[in-house]
Amino acid sequence: MQCPRCGSSRIQRGFEDAFLLFRMVGQHNLLCNNCGLEFRGFDWFGKLNRTPTSDSKSFKNRRRAPRFKVHLPVTISLAEKDPETGRLARSKPSRGHCETISRLGMALSFIGSRFDEEDFVQIGRLLFVSITLPIGPIDAVVTTVTHERLEGEGKARWFIGAFISQMTEADAERLSTYLEKRETGEAVLPQPRPS
Repeated sequence: MQCPRCGSSRIQRGFEDAFLLFRMVGQHNLLCNNCGLEFRGFDWFGKLNRTPTSDSKSFKNRRRAPRFKVHLPVTISLAEKDPETGRLARSKPSRGHCETISRLGMALSFIGSRFDEEDFVQIGRLLFVSITLPIGPIDAVVTTVTHERLEGEGKARWFIGAFISQMTEADAERLSTYLEKRETGEAVLPQPRPS
């Protein structure tokens, strides 16, 4: 037996019983454990029950979008939106690295010699970032969600978690292509530079 919507064979008895007349002829309310569709179907021999079927999927990473550990060069500028024109004013960029990336956000690390701690104490700080992906550069405006000043040997550095607020369609497409290749394990080769 298969679900009429998604074709899955992960079917169980539905939460509500069908009318007695339907049950007498073997028709029951059924539930697809894959897409959640409730439908009527025949279970002549009463093999289906109400216990959920087991799922072999791993639930270690249940985020809305998969994250990938990377080490990509990035330039980071503080961004301020002009209330009258809506345009972004950017500070001089600081170099750093993108440590984690997804289609929704990223984690950045950098030596913040150009930036003061006051620049990051408030969550929701706008940053303009340029990330050099192997398949080409992308630009994005991101909003900080977390920030941490890591003290240690040498210079202290910032570690910033941010979600993507704004990105052009072309850059979003390039990011999606890169992430799809990472997800499938396909080699991500650098694009040749135009001459």
